[in-house]
Amino acid sequence: THTQRERERERLAVCDRDMTTSGASFAWTRGTTSEVTSKKASTRVAFAGALQNPPTSFFSGRRRGRGVNNANNYENNSNKNKNTGGRKQSGAVVITRAHKANETTASTTGTGGGHHLTSKEDLLKGKTEMPIIKGNTGILEDLEDYVSSKTKNRNVYVETYGCQMNANDSEVMMSVLNDNGFTETKDIHDANVILINTCAIRDKAEAKIWQRLAYFRSLGKPKKKAERPVVGVLGCMAERLKMQLLEADQLADIVAGPDAYRDLPNLIDTVQNTGDKSMNVQLSVEETYADVIPVRPDGTHSAFVTIMRGCDNCCTFCIVPYTRGQERSRDLASILYEVRVLSEQGVKEVTLLGQNVNSYYVDTNKSEDFLSSLKEGNIVGNNSIEAILNINNAREELNMKNSAGLAGEDPTKFSGYAAGFESRYDASRKREGKVQFAELLDRVAQIDPEMRIRFTSPHPKDFPDDVLNVIRDRPNVCKCLHMPAQSGSTATLERMRRGYSREAYLDLVNHVKKVIPDCAITTDIISGFCGETEKDHKDTVSLMNIVGYEQAFMFAYSEREGTAAARHLDDDVPEDVKQNRLAEVIEAFRTQAQRKQEEEIGSVHCVLIEGPSKKNEDEWTGKTDSSKWVVFDNTKKYGEYSGLDEDEGDTKNELKAGDYIAVQVTGCSTGTLFGKCLGRTTLMAFQALHGSQRLPPKNTVAAGAR
Repeated sequence: THTQRERERERLAVCDRDMTTSGASFAWTRGTTSEVTSKKASTRVAFAGALQNPPTSFFSGRRRGRGVNNANNYENNSNKNKNTGGRKQSGAVVITRAHKANETTASTTGTGGGHHLTSKEDLLKGKTEMPIIKGNTGILEDLEDYVSSKTKNRNVYVETYGCQMNANDSEVMMSVLNDNGFTETKDIHDANVILINTCAIRDKAEAKIWQRLAYFRSLGKPKKKAERPVVGVLGCMAERLKMQLLEADQLADIVAGPDAYRDLPNLIDTVQNTGDKSMNVQLSVEETYADVIPVRPDGTHSAFVTIMRGCDNCCTFCIVPYTRGQERSRDLASILYEVRVLSEQGVKEVTLLGQNVNSYYVDTNKSEDFLSSLKEGNIVGNNSIEAILNINNAREELNMKNSAGLAGEDPTKFSGYAAGFESRYDASRKREGKVQFAELLDRVAQIDPEMRIRFTSPHPKDFPDDVLNVIRDRPNVCKCLHMPAQSGSTATLERMRRGYSREAYLDLVNHVKKVIPDCAITTDIISGFCGETEKDHKDTVSLMNIVGYEQAFMFAYSEREGTAAARHLDDDVPEDVKQNRLAEVIEAFRTQAQRKQEEEIGSVHCVLIEGPSKKNEDEWTGKTDSSKWVVFDNTKKYGEYSGLDEDEGDTKNELKAGDYIAVQVTGCSTGTLFGKCLGRTTLMAFQALHGSQRLPPKNTVAAGAR
């Protein structure tokens, strides 16, 4: 209400005044100051914690105030540390931040929206006798002691669970840690630090994490306390269950949310140097890690590139807005630069990532910050001279005009959602005049015609014709769209707050198939959502039969604490009913998927080799443009594919991961195609021969099984 908004503005004004008078500067957070009282001492530390059940008004897109209303506690705590020789009493939870706390700490603002502490080596060149406040914890430390500590206890073991975004986040995290002297190890017994990047989307995912944490803790039991590995929980589960992880179950020493990876070196040092636990679960409205180049395995031929973070859709069942925060997009120049570097390194497939990836929008003025940082060498993890592009090339790429016009005559004009779709916010106000997803996709595709471009996870509402036209007309943009339906019932979709009806969704599917012939469509489905009736369930089953998805991620509804559904709806479908309905949905999917697979027999695909088969070392596995897995022989050498059934030429080459080859499908299972290799090719050569990345079968062939 108007009165509530006025009260909120007054509260935020008080927050700003308190923080100004105390001299402390904090990043925006959701929630209020809390006090953590040690069981062993009376020391109190204030931290900006995120509420487990944040108010709905937080997600209005307007609330950007600071969430600390008593920063004097922070200042008082720093004074207590000074009086105790720079060490906190054992047992207190220390909250560290990579944000400027006072004039003693040198800091710079990064182009990715985060803040960086000036390197300790630079400080050593100056006031070497002056102590610093390490990691803004209020802990005083001699510089020489700090630098010497960098040479020990730096082996990190990382486990990652959940989505592709988590996988890319782990690469970003390792880049930050490498930049601070840490080394990744694959042997958990050799690690001084164990980090687990978590998922909170379903109860089953969290149960696995609890088991692993108990195991990690057991590794340290035979050792002295100082020798036990530091255990850190990162990501969405850390954001959701922060204090339970640290205090109630005491399975973690560090808890860090998805916007706190820059702070990991500080958090680890706090635990190792003081024995205290540490936490940073602040959610940012700016952090995109645009200036952090992820650490990727040598020789990789596929890579993830995050282009936006957070989600503003707030579907009632979804925990993501509460664990990932508001939508914010990475600047265009940094994305184009990273994709160009990947191309120079020989990467053949890039997947653009975001919680709502096709809602991307950004002001191009932000790109100058990145280009300046690039010129000055302030990009984290960019240590390979061979991989660094000339700054002028990066600027020319940014200013490149969309000569083909695939993103529309005016790509900065908001063309609206797909017909029949709506959202809870005014997208035109946010996106008008900005670079939007269609233009970004077109720019990325033009960097390297031999590099496949995929993207996930989109929302169906953000598939206007501008986006579909780019997908259709750029040969290297894969013709496979993930279109999460979640349910086939309009009534259920309304309770989910999805912004569309069953009819609108089916109209969009038909439109996609018309604009992009042969386009594969995949989906997400939730069975047994709150209030789902038998009719609602039957509508979902019929949707599976009508669309005929190539892939589907299907799950029984798992209530997440803090979501709108948990607060306002009853989880009233019994678990056995959920499972029975899920089984029926899976059966409907498999029936249609098998039919789709059988229709592929006799077709020829351009396939990117992923690597050896796990089941048979004499076979390769690869992926088609439509994201289908193919298995084929790897015991022979092959010539170049010419469009015929056999390769031509006297020159024969051994195949390797990252090669494009032509494969004719000879058999199938529900999830895998089997075929024979017809020769090596390139993406554009195959396109020139057949006009697409798939040559349909000449005749209807009986299904082959294996």
